[in-house]
Amino acid sequence: MMTDVVESSGGLARPDGANGADGANPTGAAAARTGTDDSAAAERITAIRERIDEIDRTVIALWQERAALSQEVGATRMASGGTRLVLSREREILERFRQALGADGTQLALLLLRAGRGPL
Repeated sequence: MMTDVVESSGGLARPDGANGADGANPTGAAAARTGTDDSAAAERITAIRERIDEIDRTVIALWQERAALSQEVGATRMASGGTRLVLSREREILERFRQALGADGTQLALLLLRAGRGPL
């Protein structure tokens, strides 16, 4: 997840906080990155964001693994004379995600299914 941060001067801060040609952190860079001048809060926000970044890396790896496995299932099924899709299985997955996460879960499941089956 990449977001730009607007500094008080109105310019865009780089996500890593370095804005000069020499890569130095200007005064207030922590506030620009975290949205607060409170050093304790800024440290906590930084720690939380580090954990979020770890989770994002895990989600991406799991997404890629799931897509590869799903593609293997489809290829195996088609090689044996089966159908390209099993709609009852897709409905089951959609319902599982909807129950766990609500409407956003349905959207997430649709994206997962599309990643796993490729273009129709």
